[in-house]
Amino acid sequence: MRQNDPETIKEIEAAFASYDHALLANDVAALNGFFHDDPATVRFGHAENLFGFDEIATFRSSRSSGPIHQRGRTVITTWGKDFATVATLSINPDGKRIGRTMQTWVRLPQGWRIVAAHVSSIEAPKT
Repeated sequence: MRQNDPETIKEIEAAFASYDHALLANDVAALNGFFHDDPATVRFGHAENLFGFDEIATFRSSRSSGPIHQRGRTVITTWGKDFATVATLSINPDGKRIGRTMQTWVRLPQGWRIVAAHVSSIEAPKT
């Protein structure tokens, strides 16, 4: 199995960029479209544990957009042509917190979809 195939990395970079654009725009329909519509899809957030696509979609529809963030370091790793992880940081506008996101992406017949995600934050290190 080939790790970090350049073509697959480019596909995930594009998918993640589209996801991030939808997140900043609070485009609920687009955000839902990035998640695999399945009861086994999971998203753990800052204050919520969502099991299954229906819970994720309900959460998204009841949430307003968050603060505009600036992306920090992002690491995309692929295994073969159909499986990838994205680990990324985001800096809140006040600079006091650093958001952390982990996503597991799988290529399905309908395209790349997130099957698991975790979002959390920590206090920014003192400099």
